[in-house]
Amino acid sequence: MNKSLSEIFNSYPNPSPDLLIPLLQDIQEMEGYLPHDILKEVSRFLNVPMSSIYGVATFYNQFRLHPPGKYHIQVCRGTACHVYGSTDLMGILLQELDINVGQTTSDGLFSLEIVSCIGVCGLAPILTINGEVYPKVTAENILQILSDLRSKANNK
Repeated sequence: MNKSLSEIFNSYPNPSPDLLIPLLQDIQEMEGYLPHDILKEVSRFLNVPMSSIYGVATFYNQFRLHPPGKYHIQVCRGTACHVYGSTDLMGILLQELDINVGQTTSDGLFSLEIVSCIGVCGLAPILTINGEVYPKVTAENILQILSDLRSKANNK
């Protein structure tokens, strides 16, 4: 167990199954996802079976079981984004990145996620990349955004 995980566990002095979700949130914030070996530690700490932990981690789409890509793309699927074309954007991203939602490209560069609503409906359709909002994204400029990110990654 690494020190950061110990610190997280220490912040929950009375372990109980009710703490599973906040504990998973803390771990994901620390690691960027929920690694299997750390989930085993959580299982022992809370005395909760791994099947229950995976049940929670896979039920809520906020949790990731795989490391995110260098560029974590979130496509908003709220009503406004849907009306203004987020389905088309998602189709382009799926084809261009050759991954499914929740996966990371084989080069580790991009990961793709759907989110229910980011809350800036006036800028629809939007996506975020590593938390940066890209407003009024079109089918034409989504490829340019990906190209720019690939160039940026190759230049580092």
